[in-house]
Amino acid sequence: MTSVVSSPPRTIRIGSRKSQLALVQTYWVQAQLQKSFPDITFEVHTMSTQGDKILDVALAKIGDKGLFTKELEVGMLNHEIDFAVHSLKDLPTNLPEGLTLAAITERENPADALVVHEKHKDKQIDTLPEGAVIGTSSLRRLAQLRHHFPHFTFKDVRGNLITRLAKLDAGEYDALILAAAGLERLEMSDRIHQIIPKEISLHAVGQGALGIECRADDSELLTLLKAIEHPATRDRCLAERSFLRSLEGGCQVPIGVNTEISGENLTLTGIVASIDGQKLVKDSVTGIANNAEALGTELAELLRQQGAQEILSEIFAVIQRGS
Repeated sequence: MTSVVSSPPRTIRIGSRKSQLALVQTYWVQAQLQKSFPDITFEVHTMSTQGDKILDVALAKIGDKGLFTKELEVGMLNHEIDFAVHSLKDLPTNLPEGLTLAAITERENPADALVVHEKHKDKQIDTLPEGAVIGTSSLRRLAQLRHHFPHFTFKDVRGNLITRLAKLDAGEYDALILAAAGLERLEMSDRIHQIIPKEISLHAVGQGALGIECRADDSELLTLLKAIEHPATRDRCLAERSFLRSLEGGCQVPIGVNTEISGENLTLTGIVASIDGQKLVKDSVTGIANNAEALGTELAELLRQQGAQEILSEIFAVIQRGS
């Protein structure tokens, strides 16, 4: 009689940035997977990325190619970790050879949120006083807000969420514009003073969703990770990422989106704006959600015909000069 020797259960190593928000997101993914696969051990391993280390320079001036993801990707390719959890908005649309976007989780509120200093608790975004100092590290938010509110003063703000809120409360800013999803995940929804209407600020590509990246040849893990994917969020985000990729834009360019699904149809709205807010092109396309990536390409071409490429070329030139 031949005895069968069973292989020991696999231990899967999850990579995460060390920030509080990143860890909250990663532990959530770990818990979901542990619930679905109780016989597998999921371990969290943390790393610091370039974006975590350089906190005194505007994001756009550092460059955005893998600013918050590169070290994790190197870890996967070197088999130090098996997969990484990213805020999808930080994950470049073109991934390194050998890696793939394995799953996209259900999206939290993707909108931007206004967080105000105590002295402005009776104000909304459109009633803040002239010259109000608004903190944001996003060119996308900056461009759209300058378009609607040229009378505000905009100031870069870096650091983790807790640090930024401390700077606001200390009076360095009158208000901050932050991702609603991040505040909600850190159980700080009470700091959300107003959800910015999409008519004022379209959100970032992938904002509010988590992207799970792993080695493309790890078929076992790819199958496991599908257990936490949310199909509707996947379709929305694939359309958004295709739009961004087609315009050759990175995470730190003034490109905003909004996606809505109704039945089998997906409507993708996109915007490209100059940093000063003076030039802005915006349009929408609707089609079958299963053709999400084709819709993103279609919208990019539509905006390109309206001058989006010229706007982006000017922005890239300014960033490269370090202005």
